Amino acid sequence: MKITTSVSARRKFLVGALVCAFALTAYAADDKPEDKAKKQQEIRTAANNALQKLYQAEPHAKTAVANGAGYAVFSNMGVKILLAGSGTGKGLAVNNKTKKEVFMKMVELQAGLGMGVKKFTVVFVFETDKALDSFINSGWEFGGQANASAKSGEKGGEMSGAASVSEGVWMYQMTDKGLSVELTGKGTKYYKDDDLN
Repeated sequence: MKITTSVSARRKFLVGALVCAFALTAYAADDKPEDKAKKQQEIRTAANNALQKLYQAEPHAKTAVANGAGYAVFSNMGVKILLAGSGTGKGLAVNNKTKKEVFMKMVELQAGLGMGVKKFTVVFVFETDKALDSFINSGWEFGGQANASAKSGEKGGEMSGAASVSEGVWMYQMTDKGLSVELTGKGTKYYKDDDLN
């Protein structure tokens, strides 16, 4: 009798465990699309806020973003402790013609003495489809401690406050203090976010 009860109890426990496991798996599977959609919306909201902040600081940027083949917006947070630092961020690239969104990530590594946390946003404007496609599909890297001074260049006032960082690619950098005139790449790499696309 004791053996039968023990086997019966084990069977009930096993069945219960399997039911719980299936329920948790189903819940996790159901939760993933919602989780993904939520993260995508958070990135869209952050990108829109960054654009509005940029337009307030540099009104010409609105025309530049609208007239380009596309644009990309990233919200980054960098942490620097003594001689090394790193940063991560998320963003999205948008094709102005098709309105297609591609969610992306960024990672950076920097060197230099100092401590602190720095939050900033970066907005890229792509003049051509080729520049936009290359950024999205091949990724893009801003090497070393590259610095670029913001300038209007040949584009006149339309690109005021932006830096030409590659052929057909302009970049704005915003900090808590406003539009930055010195853009520091810090070995930054931008690439597709496979989890959110």
